[in-house]
Amino acid sequence: MTPRHDAAVAPMCYAADLDSIRAARRRIEPFALRTPVLTSATLDEISGRRLAFKCEIFQRTGSFKFRGATNAIRMIDDESAARGVVTHSSGNHAQALALAARMRGISAHVVMPSNSAQIKKDAVRGYGATIIECEATLEARESTAARVLAQTGGTMIPPFNHPNVIAGQGTIALELLDECPQLDCIIVPLGGGGLISGIAIAAKALKPSIKIIGAEPELAGDAAASKREGSIQPAMTPLTIADGLRTALGPLTFPVVRDLVDEIVLVSEDDIALHMRLVWERMKITIEPSAAVAVAVACSAWMRQQHDLADVGVILCGGNVDLAALPFD
Repeated sequence: MTPRHDAAVAPMCYAADLDSIRAARRRIEPFALRTPVLTSATLDEISGRRLAFKCEIFQRTGSFKFRGATNAIRMIDDESAARGVVTHSSGNHAQALALAARMRGISAHVVMPSNSAQIKKDAVRGYGATIIECEATLEARESTAARVLAQTGGTMIPPFNHPNVIAGQGTIALELLDECPQLDCIIVPLGGGGLISGIAIAAKALKPSIKIIGAEPELAGDAAASKREGSIQPAMTPLTIADGLRTALGPLTFPVVRDLVDEIVLVSEDDIALHMRLVWERMKITIEPSAAVAVAVACSAWMRQQHDLADVGVILCGGNVDLAALPFD
């Protein structure tokens, strides 16, 4: 049954809108999985709220990134697709793009820093992509990707700052509100902003009263600073264990975070590790540190002060963990 939502808000001029997100849902439906929503009595008790965990850990390639990559790849015309796709990524987007390209039968070239975890390189190769290694700097990644683009004539699909990627990620909100229309709030891990942008655009259009809360590590708090200062602030030194959230906002994601994200809550490294372990032990599911940031916000003192929030969605964005680098014993 289709849930009854509040009247739709007037469309704004962002990289995606409700129509493009609904179109993305139809486009990726044959390829992406509809991920489950799980609950936990233990975490409900800790948070003092009814929590609904949207488990993108069970998505293909182990993260939400497959949605955006698939939508972007499926929107490339056949002539351009024949030349393949290119990106630079050291993590989940690399794997997602590699598989999405293979499923369309086209080539993928992924620029990865030389210090990327071997397990991630193996996964990208396993999905059929060609890896081009570079130095571990943003400048090296971008210049190497530009060179590969010139050589292949392929289409660049960045990890988050792309309209079709943002629309693909927004399909998560459609599924979550279909299943849990009573939600007062959705907590979303925040790095480059593609995930929270898609979710915020879709959720606010369907239910204007809903709050969208960004969850960000204290050691990668550039999005909170950007929202506070009113302009994009540079990424911080990549020290947080939540390696998927080390990226700064882009020009397409910043306006959405500025306008539609109600608040950004910062989380300590100790809390990230604590709540990652808590979910592993009590929910019996494997989440990565970036997902644990959202759980930490749901269980925080900040949440206990939000007396108007009874039903809260929590996005478990991914479950790709380097077991050799666990943040606990």
